Amino acid sequence: MNWQQRWPAAMMSNYGAPQVMLTRGKGSRVWDIDGNEYVDLIAGIAVNALGHGDPRITDAITDQLNTLGHVSNLYASEPGLKLAEKLVELTGNTSTRVFFCNSGAEANEAAFKMTRLTGRTKVVVAEGSFHGRTMGSLALTAQAGKADPFRPLPGEVTVVPFGDAQALEQAVDSSTAAVFLEPIQGEGGVIVPPPGFLQAARRITSALGALLVLDEVQSGIGRTGKWFAYQWDDVTPDVITLAKGLAGGIPIGAVIGIGDAASLFQPGMHGSTFGGNPISARAALAVIGAIEDDDLLNRAVTAGEKLAASVMQAAGDAVTEVRGKGLLRAAALNGVASADMERALRANGVLANPVSPTAIRMAPALTIADADIADAAEAWSKSLQTVMNGTST
Repeated sequence: MNWQQRWPAAMMSNYGAPQVMLTRGKGSRVWDIDGNEYVDLIAGIAVNALGHGDPRITDAITDQLNTLGHVSNLYASEPGLKLAEKLVELTGNTSTRVFFCNSGAEANEAAFKMTRLTGRTKVVVAEGSFHGRTMGSLALTAQAGKADPFRPLPGEVTVVPFGDAQALEQAVDSSTAAVFLEPIQGEGGVIVPPPGFLQAARRITSALGALLVLDEVQSGIGRTGKWFAYQWDDVTPDVITLAKGLAGGIPIGAVIGIGDAASLFQPGMHGSTFGGNPISARAALAVIGAIEDDDLLNRAVTAGEKLAASVMQAAGDAVTEVRGKGLLRAAALNGVASADMERALRANGVLANPVSPTAIRMAPALTIADADIADAAEAWSKSLQTVMNGTST
């Protein structure tokens, strides 16, 4: 029995049947069970910040496993404390405090709980937002296909168009606990808001005493060329949520409170058995160290521009734009279905994500080489010819 037959016999069907089983990776290349090689343009959905098999991560977690593994939140450990201190440093604000968990959904769930401690209950989110799939984080996710099967969801949540400062101002009032926003919408299609939107959100929330919560799960830790995407807009949020690329493939999540928000949680109000465990924390410290040592913030900018330009050149009129920032990108397709394009790219040795019916998301490792980008662009050209000729499989 092959793996495609074994999968439905053992796994729930929430993901559907995968088309590829990967067995190994190195850098921005991966190989499947049949030996086929791919340029990995999705990196575990913006997770594998240093690509596959980076020795700085493997050495860190191996050393930590040989030294001290899990300790729970009953005791302190040096890696978790060092990571918290490093995140405080990266925000540039000494009032910052950190809570660790295991995923982006958990981070947003915790942030949602924090909003209740303001004494208010109303939350405002943006159309197309994605903040997770737990019941609380799903309530903040304004995507009907994901949320509707599970209604009624908790909370009093108002939805406004993403990037519309006027609509946001009309929705926020003295009963609003928080506004949750992604600086760049990831699952919504890699949508960048218009200039000034985050500054407007900061002004609006500050005027009415509401928290500004920025979901940096996908955009944070160097992906856009800054440690946090909001830093491009020179704003200071009250709460930041992180996960994905923070530990380069090892599960971790974080909630960062700044100013008064940093003291909302009091003893006994929230916790996580695995949150901040030494292994995940060591991996995260290795990722942050590598970003600093290899100047990967600047690399994310230059590689992102090269990827966008290369895909545009290869695709011609079939791609109207490659939007996004740094190495969080989406190619907007013209007259081509994203599902067909993903299949053709995969057949030509590239892994990417059809994030919407008309867009292909690309979020490769921050370490992606120019040669990988060139090979991916060549695959884009071949794949479009395949799809436009109606021969995709």
